[in-house]
Amino acid sequence: MSQSPIGIFDSGVGGISIWKEINQLLPNESTIYLADSKNAPYGTKSTDEILALCIENTELLLAKGSKLIVVACNTATTNAIQVLRENYPVKFIGIEPAIKPAALNTKTKKVGILATEGTLSSQLFQNTSKLYASGITVIEQIGEGLVTLIEAGRTNSKETRKLLAEYVEPMIKANIDALVLGCTHYPFLIPTLKTLLPSTVQIIDSGFAVAKQTKSILETEGLGDFDSSAGSHQFFTNADVEVLSSFVPQANTEISFLDF
Repeated sequence: MSQSPIGIFDSGVGGISIWKEINQLLPNESTIYLADSKNAPYGTKSTDEILALCIENTELLLAKGSKLIVVACNTATTNAIQVLRENYPVKFIGIEPAIKPAALNTKTKKVGILATEGTLSSQLFQNTSKLYASGITVIEQIGEGLVTLIEAGRTNSKETRKLLAEYVEPMIKANIDALVLGCTHYPFLIPTLKTLLPSTVQIIDSGFAVAKQTKSILETEGLGDFDSSAGSHQFFTNADVEVLSSFVPQANTEISFLDF
């Protein structure tokens, strides 16, 4: 099993931000990535719809021999990962907004979170906020429209910048000193966000923490691939291959359309 790939899925290209962190930390590991762009965004769907999509993605990754599955989507994690863990024999690694480090390190006691509706309304997110953000003012903002723009390859468009400016303005006025990115698509917006936010605002995402957890689970379970050569990577999308290709490094990668 050690030479089997790590399976990763997301509601599109957003999870590539997680894949990059995993690949950087674990360059020997091979991966299979599913970009469910046809059904993006997950954040506007019902819990039942999200769960059905996550089950389909999981079973496809298992059929392709994945030894571990990273749910590289905040909305999927907060709405479905518990059910996945209860029903499948592999280890699952999820991702949720990094409220804890933001709350522990804020000096103004005010942090912002930009996320999807599906993440912000989930019970898991609410529980995490109550646990770690007591006494902290958390300014929540649904990033409506951002995932759709990123999936269309318009990360650096004027429309994207306009939306971001609108979303972060109340946070700036409230004197936040940390902005938590609660969607794996949003790290691709960091260059634009840095031009909109004061330099005193720290932008926090969960990518590196997920990569470290992946490494830890592989070591604990004896599933790590310690081959000296670089891993190989398969990327599948059920939408535009060209858009996915624009987010993926070309070395040791195979990018294909798959109707799932």
